Amino acid sequence: MFVFLLASPAGAQNHVKTHVKKHVKNAKAKVVSLRSSHKSAPVHGKITKKKETRAKIARHVSSKKLKPKVAELHNVAGEAPAELQGKLTCRSAYVMDAKTGNVLFDLSADRPGQPASTIKIITGLIAVESLNDKEMVRASAYAANMPASKVYLKRGVSYEADDLINAVLLASANDASVALAEKVAGSEQAFARLMTKKAEALGAQNTICKSANGLTRPGQQTTARDLATVFNRAMHNPEFAERISTIQVHTRDGKLLRNHNKALWTMDGAVGGKTGYTLAAGKTYVGKFQRDGQTIIVALMGSASMWTDIATLVEHGFAKEEMAAARLHEEASGGLRVSHATQKDTEKEHGDYAVLTLTGQKKKVKM
Repeated sequence: MFVFLLASPAGAQNHVKTHVKKHVKNAKAKVVSLRSSHKSAPVHGKITKKKETRAKIARHVSSKKLKPKVAELHNVAGEAPAELQGKLTCRSAYVMDAKTGNVLFDLSADRPGQPASTIKIITGLIAVESLNDKEMVRASAYAANMPASKVYLKRGVSYEADDLINAVLLASANDASVALAEKVAGSEQAFARLMTKKAEALGAQNTICKSANGLTRPGQQTTARDLATVFNRAMHNPEFAERISTIQVHTRDGKLLRNHNKALWTMDGAVGGKTGYTLAAGKTYVGKFQRDGQTIIVALMGSASMWTDIATLVEHGFAKEEMAAARLHEEASGGLRVSHATQKDTEKEHGDYAVLTLTGQKKKVKM
């Protein structure tokens, strides 16, 4: 239970209590059919006090005029990253509201570092957008010789794009990533340049790709903010979102691919995500979580205890969402109403300003 104290302009206080409900759901393995194609797409002056027994007219502020106030209230949630100092092992982290983009938590979110396998979200998205499920992809010797994690592609053998995309997004296969890269762009180097451009198009500002699978390369980098931004946009693609939310799937030849993102079956509200690890990067992660109509994106880099960090950030993110919702409700309930006898009188008294009735007090705001 969270208790929040909000002070009104006259010093009166209202208590808002919000109860956070925990919905525990049983994880069910969802199997994607590999034989069917599912492609996508300053306040000025003083207010003259008047005695009135009640407001003769009350009109609600339009949603267009209320929107900036909503954003102002919500952004308060991202002002105190120090709250989790000493509770996290990661070098950087970023939590955002998936719907509004508002910051819920920022810990060195623009600090660049090696991405490890989290960068495969870009590889997978480009492959989904570029290839048909049944399109055959030949594994080169270079692709087949990639180090683990891998699905052990055989040199010269062709595989369905459907299986390879699942191998990338679920099993984080390095060999499948390179095979897809060569199929789409001709070489891994050319594909990496395509990845960088794609990341930029999706809103990333500090991401440079040098590999299709995230294995350490000089000059390669991303940030927690970029990972969250790119993943949030990628999840707008229905096919990408379905694949990355799948717990396990069988390939055409019967091989079981199990999702490395165990948050799907161990954490409340997990929708999808991607893990990563290299010695240079440490443990990295980006994922989407949804509870009671609130949706957040969590990204972290350089973690020593990734799953504990993820759980901490998820709970913190939703707590911030609850706080913002409570404050917004307090502002709106009652609610944000313009109280006046006539519109003409109000304009005469206050010009471009109007009197808002807010928790029993009057406040003057720009309309």
